[in-house]
Amino acid sequence: MAPSHPPFRARRGRRLVTGVRRWLTAVTGALALTGGLIAAGPQASAAGLTQVTGFGTNPGNLSMYAYVPDALPAGAPLVVALHGCTQSASDYHAHSGWPKLADTYRFAVVFPQTSSANNANSCFNWFEPGDSARGQGEALSIRQMVDKAAGLYGSDTRRVHVTGLSAGGAMTANLLAAYPDVFAGGAVASGLPARCAASVSAAYTCMYSPPDKSPAQWGDLVRSAAPAGTTSWPRVAIWQGTADTTVKPANAGELRDQWTNVWGIGQTPSRTENLGAGTTLSLHDDPSGRPAVAVYSVSGMGHGLAVDPGDGPQQCGSAGTYYLDTLCSSYHTVRFWGLDGGPATGALPAPTGLTVTGTTGTTASLNWTAVDGAASYVVHRGGTKAGTTTSASYTDTGLKSGTAYTYTVAAVDAAGAVGAVSGPVTATTTGFTPTCHTASNYDHTAAGRAYQSGGQTYAVGSGQSMGLWNTFTTHTLEQSSPGYYVVADDGCPA
Repeated sequence: MAPSHPPFRARRGRRLVTGVRRWLTAVTGALALTGGLIAAGPQASAAGLTQVTGFGTNPGNLSMYAYVPDALPAGAPLVVALHGCTQSASDYHAHSGWPKLADTYRFAVVFPQTSSANNANSCFNWFEPGDSARGQGEALSIRQMVDKAAGLYGSDTRRVHVTGLSAGGAMTANLLAAYPDVFAGGAVASGLPARCAASVSAAYTCMYSPPDKSPAQWGDLVRSAAPAGTTSWPRVAIWQGTADTTVKPANAGELRDQWTNVWGIGQTPSRTENLGAGTTLSLHDDPSGRPAVAVYSVSGMGHGLAVDPGDGPQQCGSAGTYYLDTLCSSYHTVRFWGLDGGPATGALPAPTGLTVTGTTGTTASLNWTAVDGAASYVVHRGGTKAGTTTSASYTDTGLKSGTAYTYTVAAVDAAGAVGAVSGPVTATTTGFTPTCHTASNYDHTAAGRAYQSGGQTYAVGSGQSMGLWNTFTTHTLEQSSPGYYVVADDGCPA
């Protein structure tokens, strides 16, 4: 997957089947007729872009290039920018707008580069588990580039971010899942959910007909890729054109479902904004009220990276193949990450080790590992502030019995700034809270509150007769204990 090219990998000793080779030839031939790029771009040589060698074992056989503004101070952020298929580090450096933003907001940019030796179309191999998993292949090479850059430029390792276009965007999602302890944030442009594919055939399915998984299923793919016990997650921006025929726009919705689930927040936006140029921004806030997931939908835009050539403060980049003149996505991504000096800069890290230590019918007790520099902590229940504490423990009171509650916690510094939010934990109070359900006999049966036998309906547990099994007969059932329902047409005490 990537700009109009299939995600094939050409490894030594591997031969593509005849049918696939014919298909690839037809596609690349069509691109040549329309002026499209059909091979890897030139090796990086643009002014200001420097190749860096000796960055580790480099199991993914990648090249490392960097753009570092003059007189960049130690402690500056670091951005990793991944090109799309048929592109190169120099191509992405020249068109994406990241150098201008690095100069303006003072951070270094690493441009990893793959080649046709790795992939027939110079795509990052996002669909290959051996290249996209933690500690393996291309993913590990990029991780090693981060370490090298941090050592060379004195980068703030708490403010390392990664972004990419198309295949680079898909690899970005995989890197965020595999290395949530490395990347504070990411931006996926015209890309796909993390771990959507583990083969070439699955890659096409993801691109053109993305699987309609539940948010929890998508979230589980991230959680299983991350180190065990991870509770702090990257903030994720998602960029997608509504007219993209290479990576279908439905992928943006699946990405949103994936990362909001990882954060333990809902799929309904906290708020939306109109950014102009046909772009709508939907923000999903974490429990402290800071955006955790952002979806940028660009009306009418095809497959590519949104750029806006010009000298204005919100403009960047240059138009070209797969660089589409709409608005400067890189500028808005910088703002979302807080690299413009916004609220995401300098926050305390998320507390780790959040656990439920006990529950009663009305209380839930929590504790976590203390954060250095924290003056206090704020505890949220279901996205709403439950209380504050100066210790690394908290007991929530006044709860309903037999009810599940989701908690997160964040550290607060002496100036009152709220840091990153922990991963969620669920506490279920003891006891049982009765519930009432009014529906037709058919719907009660479909929901598991009743069963039918011989055309008649009976309440689960009590076995009370409810009449004919149809959509016309309606009853109220009270669940008085788990799996036990009684007819309560005269009034449901719950």
